[in-house]
Amino acid sequence: MFPPAQSDPWPGNDRPDPHDQPGRPGRPGRADSDADLEERPPEVEEETPVRPRLSAAIAGFAALLGLGLVFGAQTSSPDSRIPFAIVVFGVQVLFVLAWTMAMRPAAYLMVGAVCLVVAAAADVVAVRSQIAGLGPLGYITVAGLGAGVVGQLVRPADRKRVTESLGATLLLVVGVVAFATLITLSRVPRGTQVIFVCLTATAVALVVARLTDAFYPRPRLAPQVPRGATGVVAGAMVGTLASAVLGSFLYSFRPLSGALIGLVAATAAVLVDLAAEYAEAGRQMAGEAPTMWVARHMQGPLGGFALAAPAAYAMTILFL
Repeated sequence: MFPPAQSDPWPGNDRPDPHDQPGRPGRPGRADSDADLEERPPEVEEETPVRPRLSAAIAGFAALLGLGLVFGAQTSSPDSRIPFAIVVFGVQVLFVLAWTMAMRPAAYLMVGAVCLVVAAAADVVAVRSQIAGLGPLGYITVAGLGAGVVGQLVRPADRKRVTESLGATLLLVVGVVAFATLITLSRVPRGTQVIFVCLTATAVALVVARLTDAFYPRPRLAPQVPRGATGVVAGAMVGTLASAVLGSFLYSFRPLSGALIGLVAATAAVLVDLAAEYAEAGRQMAGEAPTMWVARHMQGPLGGFALAAPAAYAMTILFL
């Protein structure tokens, strides 16, 4: 009548789950397929936090640096350039300390000592040379670079790093000599006014860029770099505007000429300041020990003024 009932081959709860089949994603014992990996959201790289108080402190340091150099230049006269040279030498010492600690070239103590000697020699030559020009400073730069390389060849452990630290040594030597161009520029007609306009534009650009990062560090240029593009652009624009305003009040200047030299100085300063942050982030990503806290945050503004100084001299010779 009815076929005999067959016994259940899976008694109890041992019946297999119909959904537990090969090829189903997320089951234990099986690697995810390529399609599953493609469906996963990409990992978001963690951003380095921006510290508003630190950005404001760096802005304050840039403002003090600019005030010191600008007021030091106002003390310069044909009979008395030594006070301005002392101010410049103080800034050079800060530059050597900050950038040597940050870049750490081979035999960095020897390189730092050589750079200080180069700074003093460049200042003396800029004050006492009969003709205000960059020729004597060029000779000092070559001699300082040679002395720095020779100092790195003394110890066998440092010889292996001479090639890779050659760029750092060159940058340090050129940086301290670049500040000495301000003394040379103060001896050129209208040079003191150019220093006033250019260094004011530089200081305003750095201060505005850092203060903008303290309040609105967006859009981020890189996750590892705590800087925003808005601050960089705003700093260059406001620095140029400040130089144009100064050019409308100073004798033998016009708003256009003031804006032109201010644009070059302000743009160069904010880009060097930003490049210092990128370099520090690169060193940390490479696994190197972080730079000393104070030196790391002084590095950018000092580098910005170091590049603005020869830029001011070049704009004076070419356009004024």
